[in-house]
Amino acid sequence: MRFSKAVATTEYPDRLLSVLDAVEYRRIESREDFEDIARLRYKSYRERGVLPLSASSMLDELDFDDHAYVFGVYLHEELVSTIRVHYVTPTHRVSQSSGVFPDAVNAFLDAGMTLIDPARLAIDPELDVERSALPFLTVRPTIMAAIYFNADRMLQHIRPAHAAFYRRYFYADTVVPPTFTDMYGFDLTLLASRTREIGAKLLRRFPIYESQPYERRLMFDRSPLRGMPPLTIIPTARIAHMNGTVLTN
Repeated sequence: MRFSKAVATTEYPDRLLSVLDAVEYRRIESREDFEDIARLRYKSYRERGVLPLSASSMLDELDFDDHAYVFGVYLHEELVSTIRVHYVTPTHRVSQSSGVFPDAVNAFLDAGMTLIDPARLAIDPELDVERSALPFLTVRPTIMAAIYFNADRMLQHIRPAHAAFYRRYFYADTVVPPTFTDMYGFDLTLLASRTREIGAKLLRRFPIYESQPYERRLMFDRSPLRGMPPLTIIPTARIAHMNGTVLTN
């Protein structure tokens, strides 16, 4: 995924907030919505030449794991991007990164840590975006999940060319250097952000990642009392920025 150099300007965080005002998130649960996600993934991955060699479908069993949360991002009511967020614990070790870099992920889990592992990020390649903003808006549920679940690390299994971005803007450390992966047929590297250490600093730098507790509950609460997830979730970043984000569930 390419990220715009515009992020270096001081005006960029404000522009991200402006774009976020036109965004809604949806937690994907229905068959119809999953089919839309599969089509978007295929379109995005084919355009960028990153279709997994072993993939027979753009949906897999990890999409339906009970610690996985698949989100669609809607700009002006159009599906424009998607991401899957996994909550990984010592007793539930299923995630995309654990399949690619099992030794590194298990080392975190054996130390008693909990992890947020985003995967399957896909953006409609036909968009010109406001569009440099979309990668930042798409990964927003990852930061929200780290707060909601009080996780120790956010993982990033990415192509080496993108590592500098995550080190600079998400304060990520390299865990596994660039390594050829049979699953994809190209090199990947594994990075990790220390969520409790960088959380407040990241939110100050990028107000779009702020959120109110009730938005995080709408995103991630699966308790029986909650019932069906809402059709859409309106971002609360601007409200949280005005009031001051509380970094707890």
